[in-house]
Amino acid sequence: MTTNGGVSFWWQQLGVPTPRPALPGDRDVDVAIVGGGYTGLWTAYALKRAQPDLRIAVLEQRFAGFGASGRNGGWLTNSVTGGREQYAKTHGRDAAIAQQRALNDTVDEVIAVTAREGIDADLHKGGELEVAYRPAQLARLRAFAASERSWPETDVVELDARETADRINVAGVLGGVWHPHCARLQPAKLARGLADAVERRGVELYEGTTVTEIQPGRALTDHGTVRAEFVIRATEGFTPDLRGEHRTWLPMNSSMIVTEPLAPSVWEEIGWDGRETLGDFAHVYMYAQRTADDRIAFGGRGVPYRYGSRVDDDGVTQARTIESLTALLHRFFPAAAGAAIEHAWSGVLGVPRDWAATVGFDRATGLGWAGGYVGTGVTATNLAGRTLADLVLGNDTELTRLPWVGHRVRKWEPEPLRWLGVQAIYGAYHAADRAELRGRATTSRFAHVADVVAGR
Repeated sequence: MTTNGGVSFWWQQLGVPTPRPALPGDRDVDVAIVGGGYTGLWTAYALKRAQPDLRIAVLEQRFAGFGASGRNGGWLTNSVTGGREQYAKTHGRDAAIAQQRALNDTVDEVIAVTAREGIDADLHKGGELEVAYRPAQLARLRAFAASERSWPETDVVELDARETADRINVAGVLGGVWHPHCARLQPAKLARGLADAVERRGVELYEGTTVTEIQPGRALTDHGTVRAEFVIRATEGFTPDLRGEHRTWLPMNSSMIVTEPLAPSVWEEIGWDGRETLGDFAHVYMYAQRTADDRIAFGGRGVPYRYGSRVDDDGVTQARTIESLTALLHRFFPAAAGAAIEHAWSGVLGVPRDWAATVGFDRATGLGWAGGYVGTGVTATNLAGRTLADLVLGNDTELTRLPWVGHRVRKWEPEPLRWLGVQAIYGAYHAADRAELRGRATTSRFAHVADVVAGR
């Protein structure tokens, strides 16, 4: 029987932790960080490395890594959320290249930190493979590869059907693209290791503490007020729960399933010896990894949004989502059709109205924030944390001059427009994928409609 929820398979594999003590009452510190996921932990880590005497408190509603940081697909990849082109338009081509280079370097920075701190997160740098298995997908893949080749620092290699299947034998694969700037990891292991690392450096980590509102100079919680010169918002998909932030970012749902460990004979059929992360060129795309203990962890959107920006409690996903992900897994890998699906779960990621991540800091108020990673945050959170540390400390660095710093975007529409818009976007993308699966050789017009509605 498939376990559903329990935060995630990643946390169940480790054992869901007993939360650390809550905030004991009013507290004065130098920096208050709201959110104990990757962004908050990386920010605390960077600040303590740069200035060890800083008094830092991290405030977390459940436990460190409870949200997307402990539920994601485990892709430590170099994606520029929203694409480089947006920065080329607003800041010039060189700035867009700098953003890409910084993310490439960040993949290796995270790997270096795990080695330095003794964090075993099942890391394996095998690159990222994206595949096409329908003609319309192949056309998009080729256009993507051509575009990537026009930029430095991308290092994308285009593969034909045989070359792709030699890496990972996806049924009916027509082609693929691969780049080296990605590592597979176990997300909860990284979150747990980071939390321990910041505590060793003297950061106060309070769990079971709900922040209800952020104001200049203080964070209001259900256990008291934390006063600080600097207050950092690092709440990603849970941002709508904060007073005044309900329409800042939309909490988008994503779901995953994981198989039992597969037999050697199945892996002989599938391949995947390089342990690349795996994605595709469908409009409602999937993402997957071969885990350290030889399972397939396989994810996709499922039901994308809950009315009123509601977020889940413990990761339970819908039965129809489990069924659709299982069917897609079997379509990719018929050899795995006999394997049990051991666990399913879901989580929310933060989506800005323009689908572009940001780092911000207002020195006049002492308020900072980072997020809106749209599912590409495993790497970007480290870069954001180091950037926020430089901004808080007043350092003018290459990081603080990156084009995502200070990026502003309008809020999402109020309900019911927000819910209707998301339903329209993903309804159109699903319709486009169905048309292409029936044999349409070019990108369906439904996808173009969805792009317009989404504002991409």
